[in-house]
Amino acid sequence: MRLVTLPGTDLSVSEVCLGTMTWGEQNTEAEAHAQLDCAFEHGVNFVDTAEMYPVPPRAATQGRTEEYLGGWLAKQPPGRAIVATKVAGPGRRDWIRNGRTDLTRDVVAEACDTSLARLRIERIDLFQIHWPQRNVPMFGAVAFDPTLERAGPAIAEQVDAMGALVKAGKIRHWGLSNETAWGIAEFARVARERGVPPPVTVQNSCSLLCRTPERDVAEALHRENMRLLAFSPLAGGFLTGKYLDGARPAGTRYVAFDNFGMMFRKPMVPEATAAFAELARKLGMPLLDLALGYVRSRWYVAATIVGATSTAQLADDIRAAQVSLASEALEAIAQVHLRYPNPAP
Repeated sequence: MRLVTLPGTDLSVSEVCLGTMTWGEQNTEAEAHAQLDCAFEHGVNFVDTAEMYPVPPRAATQGRTEEYLGGWLAKQPPGRAIVATKVAGPGRRDWIRNGRTDLTRDVVAEACDTSLARLRIERIDLFQIHWPQRNVPMFGAVAFDPTLERAGPAIAEQVDAMGALVKAGKIRHWGLSNETAWGIAEFARVARERGVPPPVTVQNSCSLLCRTPERDVAEALHRENMRLLAFSPLAGGFLTGKYLDGARPAGTRYVAFDNFGMMFRKPMVPEATAAFAELARKLGMPLLDLALGYVRSRWYVAATIVGATSTAQLADDIRAAQVSLASEALEAIAQVHLRYPNPAP
């Protein structure tokens, strides 16, 4: 397993990060621990979670994923795992802190303390803002709408909140998620001005079907010396091929949860997925390898986040996420992209 040192840090993370959002909804605690054992046996040292998880989010299960991870971490030697988690952004989840989700300094501090308690650790390696405080198009929206502007804590207050946690020794580094190029640059600028260590990562969707990071986000990452943590590299399962030809396998997330992954329910997704599946067939490789190999090939990606509901599926994902695609395969992918430029932005 290749290790990648995140720029500006001493964190050497595995290029495959274990995603956890099914734990507590689709997976039991025993299954979560089995996945952790499997991942670490395959060389993974990096785990990503969030106070909001599991997904789909519900009041009855919120925080359960961190608790499951904490139960496993308590049995491990200190420092074995690099742990990333996230503080929820405003709105959307009114049951978190009884609706107190504006990213004020006090709320960010409380979220950190609560996550530390659930995780049963003394310090979080990477603490991320799950989605922006301000109005931005996200989760399938593509157009910025200034009429949706809202009041809330400024970026400076959020930066100060993270700086205080670093100073207190509660987090080592911090990052962003579901963020735009402007947001990346602004957080980094404000941090420099205020003498706070800047964000080191952004966690955004990135796949054969979602190429949104490749332009302005990639530029911002380059200029701010940051890297991407790529989530949904398999587009919620579409790029495994299990939904080809309109298939609806029982028990899968898109069948079980009607509101899950709306960005991947767009009209062009099935057609584009079929085109990539045909390309994988011509290249003599599984669609899984083509999809995860593509994400690995992006220069700005530090780690690919993979999750699963079974250890067998997870082991295959971890293997495929380490595939190096030949230049001929990447050129063929580019030709398909000309027909389907960005089906699920």
